[in-house]
Amino acid sequence: MAEKPKKKGPVDGGRRRRKPAGQSTGLSATELQAAAPPGEVAELHRAIKEDGGKVLAVYREPYGGHWLMLAALPIALVEPTPYQRNLSDTHVRKLEAVIGKLGRFLDPIIAVRTLRPNHEAKYWTPNGNHRLSAMRTLQAKSIVAIVVPQATAAYQILALNTEKAHNLREKALEVIRMYKELAQLDEASEETYALEFEEPALITLGLCYEERPRFSGGAYHPVLKRVEEFLKTPLRTALESRLERARKVLELDDAIVKQVDALKAKGLTSPYLKSFVVARVNPLRFRPKDAPPLSFEEAMGRMLQAAAKFNPDKIKVDDLAKSGGAPDESE
Repeated sequence: MAEKPKKKGPVDGGRRRRKPAGQSTGLSATELQAAAPPGEVAELHRAIKEDGGKVLAVYREPYGGHWLMLAALPIALVEPTPYQRNLSDTHVRKLEAVIGKLGRFLDPIIAVRTLRPNHEAKYWTPNGNHRLSAMRTLQAKSIVAIVVPQATAAYQILALNTEKAHNLREKALEVIRMYKELAQLDEASEETYALEFEEPALITLGLCYEERPRFSGGAYHPVLKRVEEFLKTPLRTALESRLERARKVLELDDAIVKQVDALKAKGLTSPYLKSFVVARVNPLRFRPKDAPPLSFEEAMGRMLQAAAKFNPDKIKVDDLAKSGGAPDESE
């Protein structure tokens, strides 16, 4: 019987790229400045001028047609949003060297105008803190920014950030800082800010990192991604539920650490020890695809029970070698 011809995959072995949609989207180049800006944009134009800045262009971005301004802002008025990750000194030094060597600043930051309680104007950047720091060190007087009229852009750090990839810890901490800030503003639920928070597991992990800075979140993230969901209650109320969830995860972590220490006492050394133990107690590991999903409480309960029953004496070096995976984060 003749063999069926095999389907040809991508030549480079990677995923097939999505084909472009059949119909063009957005605005043409000549339409970006073809309309008169609305009142809120005109008001922002006036405010930037009063703040000592200079609007260089007013236009609509080409995809969604939303109004933006390209402006030069006094660098003293620009600050990072107060809930984003800490600066990477290495990345800032690299930017300083490149900008200084080229003698050019070519990558505008993103900014939104905000008023403090004393009515002093500031410009928050959710995407550009490293470039801002480098320009300050180089003693620049101003910085070029794409100013977004909608203040909500200040909370879209994860979606906007293309400057330096976030690791899990940075993402989770930024999310929980935003969460606590937004909880003071209105009665919206977690679902309302799904774009800003990216995924519900990051909220719980953020609280874990706040409580335990050297927490190995990467070991638990794959499980949490499958059992967490955005809560439908207002953020202020949901925060209490999140704190309880974080306590459960940390309780599980304590049990896992005991078993990891027992494995180390046996002479087993591997950068994958914690991830290995978590995988062994993971109730989703061999769960049938058609089985009903487990809730967070069910998953944590089963993992705690499995961690208590875990027997380090039955683990061999070969078991660790087969596990693979990413190394545990430092504790």
